Amino acid sequence: MLDIPGRRGFLRVGAASLIGLTTADWFRLKGQAAAAPKAKSVIQLWMAGGPTQTDTWDPKPNAGEDFTGPLRRTLPTNVNGIVIGELLPLAARQADKYTIIRSMTHGDNGHETAAYIMQTGSKPTAELVYPAMGAVVALKAALNNGAHSVLPPYITLTNPLGRFSEAGFLGNGSKTFAPGGDPNNPNFRVQGLVPPRGMTEQRISERRGLLKSVDALAAQADKQEVYREMDEFQQKAYGLILGDARKAFDLTEEKDAARDRYGRNQFGQSCLLARRLVEAGVPFITINDGGWDTHKDNFEAMRKKLPIQDQGISALLEDLAQRGLLPETVVTWYGEFGRTPRVANESPWFGGRHHWANAFSAIVAGGGFKGGQVIGSTDGRGETIRDRPVYPWDLSASIYKLLGIDPQGRLPHPQGCVAYVSPLAGGNVQSGGLLTEIM
Repeated sequence: MLDIPGRRGFLRVGAASLIGLTTADWFRLKGQAAAAPKAKSVIQLWMAGGPTQTDTWDPKPNAGEDFTGPLRRTLPTNVNGIVIGELLPLAARQADKYTIIRSMTHGDNGHETAAYIMQTGSKPTAELVYPAMGAVVALKAALNNGAHSVLPPYITLTNPLGRFSEAGFLGNGSKTFAPGGDPNNPNFRVQGLVPPRGMTEQRISERRGLLKSVDALAAQADKQEVYREMDEFQQKAYGLILGDARKAFDLTEEKDAARDRYGRNQFGQSCLLARRLVEAGVPFITINDGGWDTHKDNFEAMRKKLPIQDQGISALLEDLAQRGLLPETVVTWYGEFGRTPRVANESPWFGGRHHWANAFSAIVAGGGFKGGQVIGSTDGRGETIRDRPVYPWDLSASIYKLLGIDPQGRLPHPQGCVAYVSPLAGGNVQSGGLLTEIM
């Protein structure tokens, strides 16, 4: 029997209704919890466009210049036997904290459909548009925290993914909050979480005081429960502007040394901001980093992008570990697919790499995932999987499991359709199994 603590429980039902749940949905979902969670938050480093795996986490130095291009060297890591690409020296020192999955696969080379598959952990169908993992985690947060959480439970830094609706059939209430802008900009402001220009905190506090006076008169006239519930939502709204939510987005509270450590660029400062949001209790943060669709001049792009990635990723993992947050925070790195192992040297590509969904790489760390491991392998050129295929739903179901979300459970659907958290529940997809070897 469920024990809902009076008014607080029904406030949570009310909050859940804002994202499209009926009371029946709420009770059913509360009753299908998985095992106790190991992870509290996820930081998803999303490499939009599809990052190259052979220049990063699965180098093939002996494949020949038609495959390596000019990036022929590899780097040893701080884990014996694991080597990575030559442009990731800082990440090489943190290899004990992450696992490299070298055998990701789904076979879809279209940006939109592949992004949908990797973000939702489900195949596209004509019947159902599934929510992204972040939306599902936001749903769980609404059930557990209700109106008491001030910050949005699903935040994307800083622009939304754009390839599909991440809320899916859960509706607009489960969409991600994307503040826009560049956290590296000194004038970075989050709309709705900081006072408008010209509006001081004193003026906001004065308005708040006036509102309380009016509410007091209303409460004298009518002491219904609705007024007390409304007060909680007012507290939440003002908390966004004056409270911890605003502070979580304020990078000026960080020392210069910390900001320098992450890198003074949009990706690095987004990683730092993600760490602050984890500390503030946000359960799912996506960092949307574009520029990976390197059909042309792949190697020039990698020489620009990978040092930035290297600094941001390594600082994030080290910082989370030093603060004791890594054991309860899942960190992932991947895009919608990888890039062709064979370099396209002909005109008009001049050293580009095209889409490749047959075999690509991902990184997982923290939150119950072991570090210092490699899962799966590819052939000598990186073109096909040699052992231990990992499908997107294997990865997403493993993350759900660590978050205490039952992959076999059902999601609420507005038309009452049967929709499982993971397609593994239906048994009609290929699977290499959950990542139990590192969980």
